[in-house]
Amino acid sequence: MDRFTSEILIRKKKKKVLKGKKILLGVCGSIAAYKSAYLVRLLVKEGADVRVVMTNDAKSFVAPLTFATLSKNPIIVEFYDKETGEWENHVEISSWADLFIIAPCTANTLSKFANGLCDNILSAVYLSATCPVFIVPAMDLDMYRHPATVKNIETIKEYGNVIIPVDSGELASGLEGQGRMAEPEMILEHVRNNSPSKVVK
Repeated sequence: MDRFTSEILIRKKKKKVLKGKKILLGVCGSIAAYKSAYLVRLLVKEGADVRVVMTNDAKSFVAPLTFATLSKNPIIVEFYDKETGEWENHVEISSWADLFIIAPCTANTLSKFANGLCDNILSAVYLSATCPVFIVPAMDLDMYRHPATVKNIETIKEYGNVIIPVDSGELASGLEGQGRMAEPEMILEHVRNNSPSKVVK
């Protein structure tokens, strides 16, 4: 088998890894949330069934309609619908997923996850999750380097979650350095390479 044929087979194999998988995407309030829309598109192209859980702050950066259109599924933002009283069962939502990606994950949400706080639907779904969890941090340089954030990341790792490394470059504040959310293509590659066998069927 020549190298060209081998590379084609490898690409085809990668494309099948997430086909038919149920993927939950958590989106927090960060300027990096615009990248999450493209991530949804990539996951759907892989053949995954994607549902999105947003924080209220995330709606300030990307409209829920954008994610609903790309994922072809309703978006989850609140514990219940204030008009109808219909409840979003966070246990059922987390049980539905084969894997859970939080991208972007802000310093605030990272702290909640590390300390078991539960004041919104996203953190409730996280605490109920029994599937593999991939966390993609996104924050400014000084926030990322703060000892509290460093400790929270280590704690999250100890829980068995996968932390996808941040990128370096120009940040929203104008600073240069670490803290940028990883690019969607890189997130996809990490998920492919780090998903346990029970996800890759």
